[in-house]
Amino acid sequence: MTALNRSLGNLSTAGKVILPLLFLIMVVAPVLTILFALFVGPWLVNVLNSNMGIVRFVVAIGGVLLFSIPAAFIIIYMELKVIAYMNLRVGPNRVGPAGALHSLVAGLKVLTKEDFTPTSSDRVVFTWAPVLVFLTCVMTFLVIPFGPGLVGQDLNIGLLYLFAVGGMTVVGLLLAGWSSFNKYSLLGGLRSAAQMVSYEIPLTLSVVGLILLAGTMSLNGIAEQQSGWFTNWFVFRQPLGALIFFIAAIAEANRTPFDLTEADSEIVAGFATEYSGMRFGFLFFAEYVNVFIVSALLVTLFFGAWGPGIDIGAIYTWLGVTPISISIDPGSLGIGLLGVVLVIPVALTVIFAAPFYLARSSTPAWQALLLGFILFNVVAIGALFFLAYVNLDWVAGLVWFMAKAFAFVYLFVWMRATFPRVRIDHLMAFAWKWLLPAALLNLFITATAIVVVKSL
Repeated sequence: MTALNRSLGNLSTAGKVILPLLFLIMVVAPVLTILFALFVGPWLVNVLNSNMGIVRFVVAIGGVLLFSIPAAFIIIYMELKVIAYMNLRVGPNRVGPAGALHSLVAGLKVLTKEDFTPTSSDRVVFTWAPVLVFLTCVMTFLVIPFGPGLVGQDLNIGLLYLFAVGGMTVVGLLLAGWSSFNKYSLLGGLRSAAQMVSYEIPLTLSVVGLILLAGTMSLNGIAEQQSGWFTNWFVFRQPLGALIFFIAAIAEANRTPFDLTEADSEIVAGFATEYSGMRFGFLFFAEYVNVFIVSALLVTLFFGAWGPGIDIGAIYTWLGVTPISISIDPGSLGIGLLGVVLVIPVALTVIFAAPFYLARSSTPAWQALLLGFILFNVVAIGALFFLAYVNLDWVAGLVWFMAKAFAFVYLFVWMRATFPRVRIDHLMAFAWKWLLPAALLNLFITATAIVVVKSL
């Protein structure tokens, strides 16, 4: 005991904090997890199975809310970094590794700002307008399929629901501008109404041809019809529709070069001029969440959804190779699972820590153990991810869906760094004189082609 006390006394303050934490994470937490799984798990599973509808609803809502804000933070960081590199600047580099926590700190800063309400404003409408804008963005996640089975609700009128809910955004922006009792805000709200209503029409018509080909308005059904090779993607069967949808979606999301609703060189900040604090945060986050939603819709409707664009099964069949399948059944170990959970993490942590400790004699043992613990977690998470990707279709689908969606997010950021803002009269004229006729032409050609093919 004396030797143990002496060893603990030689630790620094950081070591005295980290060592007990390592013990809790590596020993206590696994034991409690196994005991919970053995004694409480069966009862909990029965309760969840008997209330699956409620469980699915809670999981879907919780997942959407937990995903939307981090997605906005990631896109904000991407925008800061990508535009900085395109302008030959470094960008955020102070908070976190490579400035990765900069957007998180910006979000916390918004929380600490004074929540100011103009004296002559309509307080109730002024307060709830940003909430309406943000909720309309979040509600669209309900029908977007992120992978096989990863959809909140597979509605057979998913596209109709999407356009109906998405169209409510203009109501929130118009209310925000009107209730602020500010001419710039009102002008921004009116611009948003005119712009979104104008571009809603070609946006909706651009997917009617796709609906005729798919025979369904279910986003999940549309995604499933694009499985296999990339030649099945609707972008190759509806190239004009995809282009119209892409352009109209930029205007719907208020992104450059169509961000006239908050043109700082003309109307200060448009509908958001009088907002501050978290109410401004709702409007700010909604814009970036919309960028991801538009990207996800492009991927779902035209670019194969969660499919990689390669028919892996056909390749295996052509090569005569059996697909890789790695199955592990931890339950078969019985009580030995407890020993595995207790021994393997500790042993691997020590093994990974040994090189750090032996490489430099001046390295304290607790620092080497901490580095070994971090490296063990990286390896373990990587191995678990590989097993999940190989064995679970929804994990592989989620990876491909996110990769393609964030590729489009990068494209939107690239456009912001490249294109100048257009004039409001040019914006409106382009919608009515070019996009709307092109959308009607695409619909007419698609319908004619379907009739001709069926008559042959």
